[in-house]
Amino acid sequence: MREYLIAGNWKMNKTPSEAAALAKEILPLVKNSTSKVMVAPSFVCIPAVAEVIKGSNIILAAQNMATATEGAHTGETSVLMLKELGVEVVILGHSERRHIYGETNEMINEKVKLALANGLKVDLCIGELLEEREAGKAEAVCYEQLEKGLAGLSKADMANVMIAYEPVWAIGTGKTATPADAEAIHAACRGKIAQLFDEATAQATNIQYGGSVKPDNVKELMAMENIDGGLIGGASLTAPSFGALANFDK
Repeated sequence: MREYLIAGNWKMNKTPSEAAALAKEILPLVKNSTSKVMVAPSFVCIPAVAEVIKGSNIILAAQNMATATEGAHTGETSVLMLKELGVEVVILGHSERRHIYGETNEMINEKVKLALANGLKVDLCIGELLEEREAGKAEAVCYEQLEKGLAGLSKADMANVMIAYEPVWAIGTGKTATPADAEAIHAACRGKIAQLFDEATAQATNIQYGGSVKPDNVKELMAMENIDGGLIGGASLTAPSFGALANFDK
């Protein structure tokens, strides 16, 4: 049975001291959560947060990583650096990386394979732009991002891969796909994973929803059969809000 994952993507928010303070506030609120709980601070905040959450039930994630393990890559961060800091999961293919920083499906796939080869788990983000949804291309866009992002992976690799469906038009806008709309894409993506691998792999894969998830809509979203948690931005930046999300089923 798939476990829910409630993940906070803190993006480029919080200084190291602020991130550590937020992690301290979150700890007692989520310690009895029945869902898996994950936080992804910015690179410079990872050491401070790692120290706070050490030994707790909170999974430490990074928001991105480089396509290489070392070398002349100014401004990049290696998977080896992340591992040494205690990072367990890396978020790859976030829409902001795709659409602001020009990351291609091929580049993201390179990162996915490198992360897995070095023992990290991957949370692969997919999702369509508003104009793609309005043109009836939402499923096609997600299928392409899945096919290219997961290219070259084995069924065994997929045990360490999660998917986050984030319609780009719903990220940070206050707009949210209706639970039925989100469920439809989640179900379609699970079907695509079954085509790419097999039904057992598809049924075992955690697929989160991201896009203006808040305490007041989380229960309705999580009630959907194929939605296995949330990759949450703004609502993860305060402890009471994130605590409420992590304990949505109580």
